[in-house]
Amino acid sequence: MRDAFRYLNRTVAALLALVMFSLPVIAAETRLDTLFTQLEGAPPEEARRIASEIEMEWAKSGSPAMDLLLRRGKDALEAGDMKMAVEHLSAAIDHAPGFAEAWHLRSVAFFRQERHGLALSDLAQVIILEPRHFNALFGMGRVLEETGRLALAHDAFARAQAIHPHHEAVSEALERVSREMGGTDL
Repeated sequence: MRDAFRYLNRTVAALLALVMFSLPVIAAETRLDTLFTQLEGAPPEEARRIASEIEMEWAKSGSPAMDLLLRRGKDALEAGDMKMAVEHLSAAIDHAPGFAEAWHLRSVAFFRQERHGLALSDLAQVIILEPRHFNALFGMGRVLEETGRLALAHDAFARAQAIHPHHEAVSEALERVSREMGGTDL
């Protein structure tokens, strides 16, 4: 009987820990859902603020160590050290493969190294993890545009714009790709 209570106590403790660690993830998803709803109908200035809040949410892994690796990767990107950026971001991905923003930033480093296949692969993973990641869709469009796949690039830009209608770089890219395609509607 005593062994049964010990087992039950461990089971209850494990379930309690699971619930407690899940609450921040659920809260973050609810916050993101609210922000995306607000983004849909926001005027341009408000949309920029909301998009920044979304990006701040994406940068939170739930782990201080992974957040540090992301920050170091981002710092390396800003310093132009793509090799170090890839190392930091790969470490974050190895330890937290569900952390979409680490995949996104590593795709940026790969793109800057002109490693387009690796960039596209990472961007696909971002979209699997967070289908509303407008920056990843924009990045996918840039890689596709850079590699001459204009119709696919146009589609990626259009998807990004549907999520974030006031994303200036996306609007400019859509116009540019439409001109390059001869102005035809898809």
